[in-house]
Amino acid sequence: MSLSRLLETDSKSLRSVNGSRRNSGSSLVSSSSASSNLSHLEEDSWILWGRIVNEWEDVRKKKEKQVKELVRKGIPHHFRAIVWQLLCSAQSMPIKDQYSELLKMTSPCEKLIRRDIARTYPEHDFFKEKDSLGQEVLFNVMKAYSLVDREVGYCQGSAFIVGLLLMQMPEEEAFCVFVKLMQDYRLRELFKPSMAELGLCMYQFECMIQEHLPELYVHFQSQSFHTSMYASSWFLTIFLTTFPLPIATRIFDIFMSEGLEIVFRVGLALLQMNQAELLQLDMEGMLQHFQKVIPHQFDSGPDKLIQASYQVKYNAKKMKKLEKEYTTIKTKEMEEQVEIKRLRTENRLLKQRIETLEKESASLADRLIQGQVTRAQEAEENYLIKRELATIKQQSDEANTKLEQAENTIRELQQQQQWHKCSSRYSEDFVLQLEKELVQARLSEAESHCALKEMQDKVLEMEKRNSSLPDEENVARLQEELIAVKLREAESLMGLKELRQQVKDLEEHWQRHLARTTGRWKDPPRKNAVNELQDELMTVRLREAETQAELKETKQRMMEMETQNQINSNHLRRAEQEVTNLQEKVQYLSAQNKGLLAQLNEAKRRQAEIECKSKEEVMAVRLREADRIAAVAELQQHIAELEIQKEEGKIQGQLNKSDSNQYIRELKDQIAELHHEIKCLKGQRNFSDQPTFDGIHIVNHFTGDDESFHSSDEDFITNSIQESGVNFHLPRRTGQMALDHTLVDSSDSETEESALQSGNSEKMVSKRRMESYSTTV
Repeated sequence: MSLSRLLETDSKSLRSVNGSRRNSGSSLVSSSSASSNLSHLEEDSWILWGRIVNEWEDVRKKKEKQVKELVRKGIPHHFRAIVWQLLCSAQSMPIKDQYSELLKMTSPCEKLIRRDIARTYPEHDFFKEKDSLGQEVLFNVMKAYSLVDREVGYCQGSAFIVGLLLMQMPEEEAFCVFVKLMQDYRLRELFKPSMAELGLCMYQFECMIQEHLPELYVHFQSQSFHTSMYASSWFLTIFLTTFPLPIATRIFDIFMSEGLEIVFRVGLALLQMNQAELLQLDMEGMLQHFQKVIPHQFDSGPDKLIQASYQVKYNAKKMKKLEKEYTTIKTKEMEEQVEIKRLRTENRLLKQRIETLEKESASLADRLIQGQVTRAQEAEENYLIKRELATIKQQSDEANTKLEQAENTIRELQQQQQWHKCSSRYSEDFVLQLEKELVQARLSEAESHCALKEMQDKVLEMEKRNSSLPDEENVARLQEELIAVKLREAESLMGLKELRQQVKDLEEHWQRHLARTTGRWKDPPRKNAVNELQDELMTVRLREAETQAELKETKQRMMEMETQNQINSNHLRRAEQEVTNLQEKVQYLSAQNKGLLAQLNEAKRRQAEIECKSKEEVMAVRLREADRIAAVAELQQHIAELEIQKEEGKIQGQLNKSDSNQYIRELKDQIAELHHEIKCLKGQRNFSDQPTFDGIHIVNHFTGDDESFHSSDEDFITNSIQESGVNFHLPRRTGQMALDHTLVDSSDSETEESALQSGNSEKMVSKRRMESYSTTV
């Protein structure tokens, strides 16, 4: 933004503000624009500030201290809008173009802003009237910022700062300056919902009071007069709600230049100036002093307050240290709050757990009482059964004793019969009588045994019934059915009693009727007519009684049918429950069957893997056997070739007798060794264990032409044995075989040449013989 544009906007703002507050008594905010009344000092300050505004960038970089001193002395009213924008670097912000779009949007804080607008500068002409221009532009700026910064939204103290800005400049420039203040001057942290920055400022200011004014600090502590009770509005509104506008505007000039430091300085200077009065007051008196006395102490001018504030010692490093201390304290408090919250939740959960446990304990107590009642009933039944059993045992014991006595008498009689065989004293009748008594005794014994067995069966049956008692729900249902049946039985009994009573009444009427009808032929005709009518009435009553009896019978049948229906419904419900249980069992068995099928499939898969591995191992064994057979065949071929060479040597006669014999012996030894090696390989193939299969078996195939063999027999044997894997050390013939000793004793040079030729031939043979190999898996 150019300087001319800033001056134009400044003049517009002055016209808008001066039009609404012509009668204001403020000398700094309301302007008396008559330039003829300005003093020479004011003219010099105007010229100086005009140069500063025109050359702002250079002045700000080179003469920053001088600019701060000038700001402390006060910015002229007509330059205040431009200088404030320059101090906070708000003259070229891109958010200014979004202002008109923001006004078209709706904010969730609109109701709060509308409610608090009337409380912002209520005595100022620009904001005093309802729905005036001042209130409207204030609402627009606050609404736009609540949409830009949704975390902060709207706070009541910020409206005083925006109102002061609107007194100096148009709403777009005021919006940009306010956004810059919130971002760069710590105001955003002050106005957040948590107000953490305000707590930090209160802590720092309290520490400054403790350091510089210890007596006043002790007095505040003794009166429980906290710092936030009087100083929170200082930091939130930059003294705009504490002092009149001329003084507050001077302090705001310095705030735009130096930040929140001026608030700490001015606050401590105020306490120093009023220390003597505050030490003599209690908490209510101190509140009254801060609200009514301090705001009007500097009506003559703010210079004294500003000078006193800059005499206060302010250490920025110490303030940083206090900030760190406050952060650690707050962190500890947060951790304690989290711990307290956790303990509260645990306490709540434990209470819920206790309630559930109490309910469970109450239900368990009820079940225990019911179980004790049922156990008492069972114990009573068991006691009765045991008594019956004891009586039966006693009867059986008595029967046994009688039986023993009878047997003893029988033995005595038999002995007497043996002693008196010859005597005929005992008649046949007496013997028959004794036999009958014996039969009766045995019958009584059998009956007692049967009774004992029956009682034992009853005891076992009762024990089984006790062990398999029905559950509480079935017992409750049976009890309900029993109660319903008893109620219906009582109703039927009542109906039967009523019918009997009606039958008795009818019988009495019938007897009376008979008594009347016996003398009917003696009565006159009128009485006969009356009697006829009475007879008809009697027949009607009899029919009515019959119909009532039939109705009662139908009701009784209906009750029986309802009872039968309820019993059938109970049976049906039990059958349904059994069906559901069987279905659950079927589902469980099907799930178990699925699990078994899965296990079977897994076992089949493992068996297939094992079979595959066994096949691979068999294949590997067969491949190794084939390799061994090939090696045996190759060795046999070498033996045959050696024998052929031996025969050729004999036929040609190139060897002398000694050399040929020695050579033949060597060949025979080699042949014997090769035969031994073949036998070893065959034995290893036949008797070796099954080899472990490592998954890879390599077989080398060697191919060669007849042309590739060297003419030397020793070279051929050596190369073939090395290729077949058998390590034999054959003597090397270094020259051509001769018949006589002269050819054998040839020169050393010829021997060396032949050795070189044989070495070369060995290399060529080894290169040609190894042509390819294959890998089998």
